[in-house]
Amino acid sequence: MTLPAGVPEYTLGYECATWIAQNIRVGSGKFAGEPFRLSDDQFRFVLWFYGFDPERWDGWNNPWLYQRGVRRLSKGSGKSPFAAALTLFELLGPCRVGDVVDPKIVPGGVFGRPQALPLIQLAAVSEQQTGVTMRQIVAMAHKGTQLNRDYNLETGRTQVLTPEGGKIQLLTSSWASAEGGEPSLVIADEVEHWVPAGGGVEFHQTLVRNLGKTGSRMIETCNAWVPGRESVAEKSFEDWCLQEEGKLVEAGTVLYDARVAPPGTVMTDTPDEGEVGLSEALGFVYEEQPWVDISPIRSTVWTPSTPVSVSRRFYLNQPNVAEDSWVTLQQWSSMADTSRELVDGEDVVLFFDGSKSNDHTALVGCCMSDGHVFTVGVWRPGELSGEIDVNVVDSAVRRTYERFNVVAFWADVREWEAFVKVSWPEVFADSLLVPAVRSGKAAALIAWDMRTHVYDFALASEMCRAEIEDSLFTHDGNWETSRHIGNARMTERKGLITIKKESPKSPNKIDAAVCVIGARMVYRAVSASAEWEKRSGAGKDWVVFT
Repeated sequence: MTLPAGVPEYTLGYECATWIAQNIRVGSGKFAGEPFRLSDDQFRFVLWFYGFDPERWDGWNNPWLYQRGVRRLSKGSGKSPFAAALTLFELLGPCRVGDVVDPKIVPGGVFGRPQALPLIQLAAVSEQQTGVTMRQIVAMAHKGTQLNRDYNLETGRTQVLTPEGGKIQLLTSSWASAEGGEPSLVIADEVEHWVPAGGGVEFHQTLVRNLGKTGSRMIETCNAWVPGRESVAEKSFEDWCLQEEGKLVEAGTVLYDARVAPPGTVMTDTPDEGEVGLSEALGFVYEEQPWVDISPIRSTVWTPSTPVSVSRRFYLNQPNVAEDSWVTLQQWSSMADTSRELVDGEDVVLFFDGSKSNDHTALVGCCMSDGHVFTVGVWRPGELSGEIDVNVVDSAVRRTYERFNVVAFWADVREWEAFVKVSWPEVFADSLLVPAVRSGKAAALIAWDMRTHVYDFALASEMCRAEIEDSLFTHDGNWETSRHIGNARMTERKGLITIKKESPKSPNKIDAAVCVIGARMVYRAVSASAEWEKRSGAGKDWVVFT
């Protein structure tokens, strides 16, 4: 545990905890509808976060002890409901110092006052992340709640408004659009995902600049991070370490709240001397969360398909580098069935991942009859031209159409837009049952832009990995695809395990591995579709036994 010992003499924390318990009801879970009472750890955080120096109080400004709070807790620890309750307190409650009195008379030595024209921003690198906290806020402040009636709130899916002009709003990682705001508090969600590549670090810096203009503050929430990704979560921890070592110019700027499993924790319940068993470690990490049942967590940790590094980060709150290989070549090779012959005219699905120069281009299929995976082709850039021969690839795609009955064909868009959106849909239009994107502005027969389906592909990666672990399908043993499978390394996206290259410039390509994941994803999508059910059931006779 990393919070300071004891409690501050002067703090608004007592008033905060009281207001929350009196005004907010738990929005979901086993305690839904009950008054929101802070756990001991949450209460200690609130006491310190709202601690202030009365000697520097001038009657208006708030000389807080800490300018930034970080809550790094394990998955399921209630970070979002707590953030939602604190957000509503900042919007409606006595969250600023109104008058200082003797702490022997009033706990915390202060009477609070509401913030004038509050603006609380829920910030994240995607709407999906901010939506978790916002759903909790809506559950606590919707039209049917006493809180809504007492404060005449206008509660929507993306914002909450007060009659006096107060506002809670969602904010995602467009740092340019965030520039210039004057929030009274920022809740920065899941900052372990705020990395330079996604603009998360620059977004964070923009928010910090905005807060500096008004003396307002930020609370960051996170799980343990993947070391080396240069995330905001990792940087905030480094800031706190420097602070505790006395190496910051201004001491006491970061309030850091973390419960981390002991370093000697093992992933079994039979520890050796000097080690800590998994159940004991989970009991410590989740000690202050009565809503958490550690039994299913323990079962998840012990599931063979769950990487140890993920379990340590998500549940033990320990930063941990991901294991190397996505799957082993031994696992993949054991699934090869070279005796399985492809039949002309059989129903298949396809997935395409293309590049013009930097990476390889691959096309992989999956048979609808049994889920068998086969490689149509893997193409490298020419040694002299440095580019993929698009005519060769296009010819292979058209030959595949002529040989098989292709019922679905999904393809990444980047660098192959003319083929994916125009040429190939004209060829395949009559045979495809299930489009890549059914509706909306991006509706398309074949085009499946991986840049806008990051979560879907990450989920597909996890499912495909589980299928390989359990040998649930076969493949043709193509060596080029096998090499790409062996090159694939695990990485984390949106809380899921997907694949990446060893490094962005690595010569070890993974495009065919991407297509294997994609082909299995399309196979599952078609198998579950109404179109496939209708077609595969057509012409079947019903027999009634009496």
